[in-house]
Amino acid sequence: MPGAPLSVPSVLSLSSPLPGTGQVAPAAWLPRPTDVDLGGSWRFALWPSAAEAPADPAEFRESEAGDIQVPGHWVLQGHGAPAYTNVQYPFPVDPPHPPDANPTAIYQRTVWVDELPEQARLRFDGIDGAATVWWNDTLLGSTRGSRLPAVFALDDSLRLGENVLTVRVSQWSAASYLEDQDMWWMPGIFRAVTLQSLPAQAIDDVFVHADYDHGSGAGVLRVEVRSDADAVIDVPSLGITEHPAGVELSLAGIRPWSPDDPVLHELRVRTDRDEVVLKVGFRRVSIDGGSLRVNGTPVRLSGVNRHEHHPDLGRAVPIATARAELELMKRHNINAVRTSHYPPDPRFLELTDELGLFVIDEGDLETHGFELNGWRRNPSDDPMWLPAFLDRVERLVERDKNHPSVIIWSLGNEAGTGRNLAAMTEWIHGRDPSRPVHYEGDRDGAYTDIGSAMYLSPADLDAVGAGSLPPGAKPGSPAGAPGRPFMLCEFAHAMGTGPGGLSEYQAAIDGHPRIAGAFVWEWIEHGLRQRLADGSVRLAYGGDFGELVHDGNFVIDGLVSPDREPRPGLADVAAVFSPVGLALDGHELTVTNRYHGRTTEGLEATLAVVDLDADGVAGDEPPAAQQILIPVLAPGESATVPLPAELSLDSGVPRLLTVSVAQAHATAWAPAGHEIAWVQAELPDSVATSQPGSASSAASPAASSVASAEALSGPATFGVGRFDASGRLTQVGDIPIHDFGLRFWRAPTDNDFGTPWDDDDRRSDAQRWSDAGLDRLQARTTEYSVAGDELVVSNRYGVISSDRGIDSTLRWSRTEAGVLALAVEVAPFGQWNVPWPRIGLGFRLPGDFGDVRWFGLGPGAAYPDTGQGARLGWHSMPVDGLQVPNIRPQENGSRGGLRRLALIASQTALQIDGHGHAFSARPWSDAALDAADHLEDLRPDESTHVHLDFARHGIGTAACGPGVLPQYRLEPARYSYAVTFRAVPAL
Repeated sequence: MPGAPLSVPSVLSLSSPLPGTGQVAPAAWLPRPTDVDLGGSWRFALWPSAAEAPADPAEFRESEAGDIQVPGHWVLQGHGAPAYTNVQYPFPVDPPHPPDANPTAIYQRTVWVDELPEQARLRFDGIDGAATVWWNDTLLGSTRGSRLPAVFALDDSLRLGENVLTVRVSQWSAASYLEDQDMWWMPGIFRAVTLQSLPAQAIDDVFVHADYDHGSGAGVLRVEVRSDADAVIDVPSLGITEHPAGVELSLAGIRPWSPDDPVLHELRVRTDRDEVVLKVGFRRVSIDGGSLRVNGTPVRLSGVNRHEHHPDLGRAVPIATARAELELMKRHNINAVRTSHYPPDPRFLELTDELGLFVIDEGDLETHGFELNGWRRNPSDDPMWLPAFLDRVERLVERDKNHPSVIIWSLGNEAGTGRNLAAMTEWIHGRDPSRPVHYEGDRDGAYTDIGSAMYLSPADLDAVGAGSLPPGAKPGSPAGAPGRPFMLCEFAHAMGTGPGGLSEYQAAIDGHPRIAGAFVWEWIEHGLRQRLADGSVRLAYGGDFGELVHDGNFVIDGLVSPDREPRPGLADVAAVFSPVGLALDGHELTVTNRYHGRTTEGLEATLAVVDLDADGVAGDEPPAAQQILIPVLAPGESATVPLPAELSLDSGVPRLLTVSVAQAHATAWAPAGHEIAWVQAELPDSVATSQPGSASSAASPAASSVASAEALSGPATFGVGRFDASGRLTQVGDIPIHDFGLRFWRAPTDNDFGTPWDDDDRRSDAQRWSDAGLDRLQARTTEYSVAGDELVVSNRYGVISSDRGIDSTLRWSRTEAGVLALAVEVAPFGQWNVPWPRIGLGFRLPGDFGDVRWFGLGPGAAYPDTGQGARLGWHSMPVDGLQVPNIRPQENGSRGGLRRLALIASQTALQIDGHGHAFSARPWSDAALDAADHLEDLRPDESTHVHLDFARHGIGTAACGPGVLPQYRLEPARYSYAVTFRAVPAL
């Protein structure tokens, strides 16, 4: 009968690979107004092992217990500590057995019942660990599958008045081998616990089939209902009343659901005694011509991987926080989420339906730690584990099958391959053939519908799009079939500074209909707020809780901080993922509609024009702005729009044009006026920027000198500049300069520490720089002289214990009153086989130079392969605001495209002019930045540390993926640059 347990209630052995016991059949999540939330304060006690914990409620003494909040994790409430691993299991790999050291807790609370219902069920939406459940000392059964629902019937154990619910949770069990996701290990009842009161003939399950035919515009609705009573459906918005459940309806003129137009209809399913309400959307997922399509249109999945995380609550994320996350995603042009690597809180999918995001709904499955043991005894290919695999996929699909936003089922993540995974696909195809199946580990395409990979290079992705066999696939396997779509389920690893190379990835995606899109790894950094013994608070990562094994800060890899503050990469994602393509060419604007399911109606474009001076810098006057009419374009269509003739763009005056496209009306996730896309161009031509020279075998700069030069041996004054006895600049006007000189090293980023996947040299860039001695160069002055209006300082930067180094010449000139001009030449000597981190100047100013104003790219950071979200213009902020508060400090916050920079104190400012340079300014040194393990380790040192970079090595994504792409590598060669300094009144 509906609602009956699938198996006999029993206490499942912690070493059993079987799924839970005593639960009712998996079904859709059908909340009702009568549901009682059992969250709040529970009684709680913890023991270090399962053997020491009470075996049943009769042995539990409440006097041993304290209070704990449910939902929540006990390790975040003062009981034990969380632990982070990426791949490795934090216990011996001895399946199916857990370790004896197995923290085990008893949760207990009373539940008052005023009136006995005809039926009652107890629902757990997520228990991290292995649980056994009793109601009034009656055993209900056991749970396995931490991020999956477990529902128990209470018909014989519920009583009037006081009832006692007891849950015994062990952190480790056989199921732990299936839950090795890249995240914190945090046990506890972390999702909702609900008491459901139902009539005798309740609606147990609903399966909505809401299909859409894009050719005719018609929808087809069929609603399957599992109940002992006859059911009817009502859809008021479509005029449907008391239509028999199970009978198909054809409906003309349906507006389909899409992420750009998430049309939902309220569906009421009724019997004489029961009613449930759902929101449904009409749409069709198909694979046609090698493309993944929704409603007949190829999809462009501009996605992120999302773990559930909160810095204080762990995976017990409040639904208001989840909504704010999705709204932030939408405002940054993200249209898809992969629920890595487990099904989310069921309420999350109601939000993706409503706000409009595609979802890859992923199973609660990962066995990655077996890879470290050669995949020996991997559960994915062991028949002993088949019931557990099928149980997990069944509970995933049944719970979430009615959500239009869910367009793909994913079996899980990084679990190797094997017969049990194939069986999961077979079950899905039988139950829900309307959605394709994804699993990245099926490299040969033997049992899934979509090809997938992680962290391919842009070149490899482009090759797959053009028809090449995906890397890792066997020749002749289904993976090479032209009718099989392909995606990157993970790419652009957003760890620390970065990710680099987004534009190249997007070009490969846009260039091939076969490529369905890609998902950034990942959305949020998993830092946990930790209070230290001295009362201070920091955001912690792996190892900060004393774990025996851990994977450090590899868990700090997101587009937003743990508190959901955007990192610079999020602005880059918004620019690259923009659903409106813009291109300025001469006097024309080309607009391309890259939305999936809406026209460009309701978008407004504004053209802003500013004049530039001879240095390519705008004045302080506000730009001239004018509206541009955007034609109504269907998805995929483009049109060219002439720019207003009255702007006289062909006058020859250098100008900067900016076109911004914004929403005319408010949406559920953004106000009216929210910017969707923008583009910039300079007319008549871009101001020339300094270009690096080519490698040369000519004599190094230090080898030449001016015949009439006068050698200097002490401090000198030259124009507005003062120099010390070694030729270092010490003052510009009345502004003191300290530690002035060339810099070639940077405090390594997380990506610099990564091992590139696409390089035969398995050393990280940081290691190669250290091996090459770039972090400990020693300078020797080879020339310090003056001749007329030129002062020359040449240095040889040598590597300790090596005959390799860098020669440099700084030529200072005073051709303009009050201006100190500098021409810089650098050239390598000896054997170099590593790229350089940077070429630039570094110096210190007094700490009261605490504000900056610049004309260049901003307001966020922009490195050679990042900064797609930064635009050219005037920007200003305090030095503190330039810093990216990375949880693990590293090189950050460099702004490129620089033309003018003012470092400002209360009365004076140091102005620097040049083209195509970059700058950073910090209240601490590079050495301090490199030495710090946590943000809180950094302390301002009463100086402003400035970098003026002429060239920089790119960022890449080598923390997990490809290194810096060739076009962004700073290879050793001869380079030359120019810049000017002057002291000016504070602005």
